[in-house]
Amino acid sequence: MAAVLEFSDVTVRRGDAVLLDRITWVVRDGERWVVLGPNGAGKTTLLQVAAAQMHPSSGAAGVLGELIGAVDVFELRPRIGLTSAALAERLPRHEVVRDVVISAAYGVLGRWREEYDHLDHRRADDLLIEVGVQHLADRTFGTLSEGERKRVQVARALMTDPELLLLDEPAAGLDLGGREDLVSTLSTLAYDPDSPATVLVSHHVEEIPPGFTHALLLRQGRVVAEGPVDDVLTERTLSAAFGMPLVLSQAEDGRYAARRHVRHR
Repeated sequence: MAAVLEFSDVTVRRGDAVLLDRITWVVRDGERWVVLGPNGAGKTTLLQVAAAQMHPSSGAAGVLGELIGAVDVFELRPRIGLTSAALAERLPRHEVVRDVVISAAYGVLGRWREEYDHLDHRRADDLLIEVGVQHLADRTFGTLSEGERKRVQVARALMTDPELLLLDEPAAGLDLGGREDLVSTLSTLAYDPDSPATVLVSHHVEEIPPGFTHALLLRQGRVVAEGPVDDVLTERTLSAAFGMPLVLSQAEDGRYAARRHVRHR
């Protein structure tokens, strides 16, 4: 399978702080990755480089066969679907949900005078059906619950039929029901062979959708472990990433759970 992301010794510095420290990582077409680690581990910085939103300070970052720093990122970015809290804040609250999704075809936030054809409208409607919010198509974005907004953002990220889908903490701020709805939606996408290569950033193993194939664990900007999810997600590696003894369990449906290991006297 072709490499969708290919990082070699990628380092990102801001002043004296090292946000990413010599990251070497390859994501191939058809793979679904989860990136886990505590606050400050470098997860969002990693995703910003992968989204062509940030250049590495040193090392080489290949994205969709192009080298960051040697390519016009404005031509590269439309090939990448992205959801993030920063992007969500910029979506107009008065916009109708269908227009929130369809406007991604032009890479704009807020529909204006651009023209969309029948195929654009059909794809937007199909994506709303796929993520389970087709009944909200004529509602304004600002009236939706947080969970509904998250699923609309996933539909928007898929509008351009991207080659790479990047999800930055998509379950953040959701209640239990909203999280479970979103995890179910992302699991359906993960099992779809026509879905793009996907990278999901999270703090919590409980948010890993069934169907995700690989995991990358980070701590203080460095790789703790990476590879197939069943090999990487162990009590040893997870404890090393989060800096505390953890107990890890996995249910029959493939879902994970973790808690701190407590020694009773």
